[in-house]
Amino acid sequence: MKRAPMIAILDDDEGVRTSLSSLVRSLGHDVRTYSSATQFLADVDAGDPDCLITDMQMPGMTGAQLLDALVVNARRFPVIVMTAFPSDAVRERVLAAGALAYLVKPMDGPTVTRCIAAALDGGSPEADPYTLV
Repeated sequence: MKRAPMIAILDDDEGVRTSLSSLVRSLGHDVRTYSSATQFLADVDAGDPDCLITDMQMPGMTGAQLLDALVVNARRFPVIVMTAFPSDAVRERVLAAGALAYLVKPMDGPTVTRCIAAALDGGSPEADPYTLV
């Protein structure tokens, strides 16, 4: 039997983690949640997720800094970045660093679902323009 994809959710807001977890589980995926980038990076025993959904603005380490740390450590998996404080400069930076999508909070379920599907199917922003919101 094929294992369910593992989606990691990283946000310092417990409500966001809970609602995204519920959505991801309803899609049939497994979920791991983290309240900080440091906590996510320290969880080396869990292995890499099939996709990471991360907030941009967090205490300690931002989503952009997390992307940089993943690149430095040669950890490659699809990353979806979300933010309540969008800017073109940050959008360009995270997409250039390898993020699959840059979503503006609040996100709707169908958009998140499309982004996860693109991530799990090996999609990219060029292949799936709907992942960029």
